[in-house]
Amino acid sequence: MSISSNYTLFHSVTRLNQTSYQVCFDAPPHIVSDGLWGGKENGRTPIKSFFPMFELQILIIFVLTQVCTILLKPLKLPQFIIQMIAGLIIGVTFEIKPLEPYMTILFPYGTHDTISAISSIGFVLFVFINGVQMDFSMITRTGNKAWTISVVGLVMPLVIGLIPVILFPGRLERLENANGHGIVVALITHSMSSFAVIASLLSELQIQNSEIGRLALSSALVSDILRITITTNLVVMGNPNMKMISRNLASLFALAIFIPLICRPIMFWIIKHTPEGRPVKDGYIYVIISMVFALGVLSVKIDQEFVLGAFILGLSVPEGPPLGSALVKKLQFFGITLFLPIFVTTSVLKADFTMNFSSYVMVSTGIVVFVTHLIKITVCFITALSCKMPVTDALCLSLILNTKGVVEIGIFNALFDNDIINGQTYGVMIISVMFIASIVHWSVKLLYDPSRKYAGYQKRNIMGLKRSSDLRILIALQKQNHISAAIDFLDLCCPTQESPITVDVLHVIELVGRALPVFIPHCLQRQASGSASHKSYSDDVILAFDIYEHDNENAVSINTYTAISPANLMFEDVCHLALDKVASIIILPFHIRWSADGVVESDDKKILRALNQKVLEIAPCSVGILVTRINLIPKATPTTSITSEYSTTRLAVIYLGGCDDDDEILCLAKRAMNNPRINLVVYHLVSKDCIEELEDLMVNSDGLLQEMKNAEGVRYQQIFTKEGSETACFLREVVNEHDYFIVGRRHGISSPQTDGLSEWSEFPELGVIGDFLAAPDLNSSASIMVVQQQISRKKELNGWIL
Repeated sequence: MSISSNYTLFHSVTRLNQTSYQVCFDAPPHIVSDGLWGGKENGRTPIKSFFPMFELQILIIFVLTQVCTILLKPLKLPQFIIQMIAGLIIGVTFEIKPLEPYMTILFPYGTHDTISAISSIGFVLFVFINGVQMDFSMITRTGNKAWTISVVGLVMPLVIGLIPVILFPGRLERLENANGHGIVVALITHSMSSFAVIASLLSELQIQNSEIGRLALSSALVSDILRITITTNLVVMGNPNMKMISRNLASLFALAIFIPLICRPIMFWIIKHTPEGRPVKDGYIYVIISMVFALGVLSVKIDQEFVLGAFILGLSVPEGPPLGSALVKKLQFFGITLFLPIFVTTSVLKADFTMNFSSYVMVSTGIVVFVTHLIKITVCFITALSCKMPVTDALCLSLILNTKGVVEIGIFNALFDNDIINGQTYGVMIISVMFIASIVHWSVKLLYDPSRKYAGYQKRNIMGLKRSSDLRILIALQKQNHISAAIDFLDLCCPTQESPITVDVLHVIELVGRALPVFIPHCLQRQASGSASHKSYSDDVILAFDIYEHDNENAVSINTYTAISPANLMFEDVCHLALDKVASIIILPFHIRWSADGVVESDDKKILRALNQKVLEIAPCSVGILVTRINLIPKATPTTSITSEYSTTRLAVIYLGGCDDDDEILCLAKRAMNNPRINLVVYHLVSKDCIEELEDLMVNSDGLLQEMKNAEGVRYQQIFTKEGSETACFLREVVNEHDYFIVGRRHGISSPQTDGLSEWSEFPELGVIGDFLAAPDLNSSASIMVVQQQISRKKELNGWIL
C-alpha cells in the first residue's frame, strides 16, 4: 500500500507492514519554496516544501487556539487545556471523511515529526525557565510542614500502588503485554507533583502569594527535586548492561555536580561585571542559551531526557535580576508564547483516540490513574489537617498538589516516542491530564478566596483605639523617594514616650526572574546573621528608619520587612502583614509624584496604582494614601522631616461630616495637635441648604468635633458652601497656605458641598476633595493624606465556611 504523493512531502511513501514505511525523497530535500509559479518546474511549491508548510501549520494552530480561547472563555479553563482542545479538534478533523483530503494536504505525512521536533524547543526552554525561576536554596529553608506534605504525598501513593504489583506479578505481566508499561507509568507519573505546573496554576488563579500558595510552591519544590532524582535513577537502572549502568550513573552525578560548580560561579562573575541598573550583555545571554542545548545533547548521551541538562543549568542560574530576569524576558516570547503552545497541540495530535472505552487497556489504566489520585488527595488532605490547617485550605492544597500540566504532557510525549507506552495508553494519559487539570482549576477557584480572612470582624482603626493603646502603623514603600514622605507622616502622629507608635515598614519589590515569592523580616535576619551588616535588597529603607527610631528612642518602635512578589499580588503581602501585626492604618504612597511646579516626577500606574486600589478594597484596617510633592522646605537627608526643630508645619484638615472617613481624620488630627511645631487648622465645610441637619450628626462625631473646637492651639473655621464650585474656589484660596492636608476619601458618598466635583475626578482612590487638591494645575507644594476608615464586610461573608 502506498501513500499518494499529494499527501506527503516526500517523493513516495510505501507501507511495508503495520509499523514500517519505505520513504523516497529528493536530495537535498525541499526546505524553501520557489513560490507558487517558480516552483512548478522543479517541484519546490509551497505545499511540497518543509518550511512554508511549517509556517502554515503554525498559523492554523495559532488561529484555532485563539478561536477556542474566545469561545471557551466562560469556562475559565487553564490556557494549556485550550491548546490541547485545539489539538483534539485537528485530530478529530482527520476522521471526518469529507475533510480528510484537505487535512492531509495541510498536515501531510512527513511534517508531523518536523513541527513536533521544532516545537520541542519550546518545552526545553519552558523547563529551563522554570529552573531559572526556582530558588534551589529554598530546599534548605523550607519548613517541616512543606517537607512532610510533599514527602508523604509522594511516597504513600507509590507504596500503596506497588503493593498489588508485588502481590500479583502475573496479572501485571498480562497488563504489560496488553498496553506496555502503561500501568507502572500511570502509577509513577500521577504520584508526583511538578513545580512548574503548580507555579503556572497558582499564577493563573493569582494565589501564589497567599499562604496556601506559598506552602504549595514550597511543597512542590521539594517534590519536584525528589521526582527528578527518582525518575533519572530509574532510567539509568533500566539498562540491562551493568557496565552501562555504572557509566551512566557516574556521568549523571558528574552532570549534577559539575554544572553548578562550574557554571554558577561564571554566572556570578557575569553579574559582578554588569553595572548596577544596566542590562546583562546580549553576548552572555546567547552563550547561556547555547549551553542549554549543548547540555541537552550531553544528557541524551547518558540515556537521559534532553531537558535534564537544561533543568540543571536553570537551577544553577542565580534567580532574579539582573541575569535570571534577563534570561526569562529574552526567552519568554520565543519559548513559552510561540513554541510551547505548538508543542502541546502537536503532542495531542500524536494520541490514538480511536479506542474502545470498555477495552482492557482503557479500564485498567483509567482505574490506576483514578485510584492513585484518590490516594494522593486523601494522604495530602490528612497530612495537612495534622499540620493544623483549616479544612478548606487543606482540601485546596491537596487538590493543587495533584494537578497536572505541560510537564506531564512532555513526559508522556517522550515515553510514547521511545515506545515505552503505546498510542492508546498515551491517549488515556492525555485525557487524564485534561480532566485532572480542569477539575483542580475549577475546584480551587470555587473553594479558596484568600481575601476572606481580611474581613472586618474586629475594629482596626484609629478611632477605635483606647487611650492607653499604642498606634500601630504599616507603611508600604516601593522607591527610595517614598521614605522622606513616610517619615513626615510619622512626625505628624506625634510619637512620645506617653503615646508611642509601633511602625512596620514593608518594602515591596516586583518579582522578576523567579517563581517563589520571598518575604524577609529583617529583625530575624539580623538575629540569624549576628549583626546589622547583613546584605539586603532594602538597605536604604532599613538605614533611614533605623536612624528615625534612634532619634525617637522609647517613642517609636520600627520593624522593617521586604516582600518580593508579583506586581498584581503585592496587596496580599500588605494586607497579610497588616492583619498579622494588628495595624490600625496602612499608609501607601500615591503612584504619581509631582514637583512644586506641577511637573510629573514619577508615575507608576502598573504597580502602585493597582496596589492602592486593591488594598483600599480589601484592607483589614484603615488606609491612608499619601500624595507628596517636592516641598520647598530644604531637606538634608531622607530622614529629615517637615516637623524638624527648624521648621513649622501648617496642617489643614478638610472636614465635611456625616462619614466614618471624616471621623478617622479627626482622630488623626487629635494626635497631630499635640506636636508644638504643627499649626493645625480644621476647615468644616457646611452646606448652606443643610444647616439644620448638622444638629443630627452622630454623637461620636459631634464629640470629636467639639473637642477639636475647644482644643488649645487649633483654629476651627466653618466654611459655608452651596455646591462643588464654591468648595473648589475655597480650596484654591487656601491650598498654598498649608504644607499638609488631611482629608477623608468619602468614596460613594454624595454631599451638596461636593456636587459637580466628582464629574471631574481623575483618581477615585483619592476621593473628590483629595483628587482636587492633588491636581497639578493648583501649583501647590502641599502634601495630602487621604484616609479611608476600615470597611466592615461581615455581611458579604455570611455564606463562607471558614
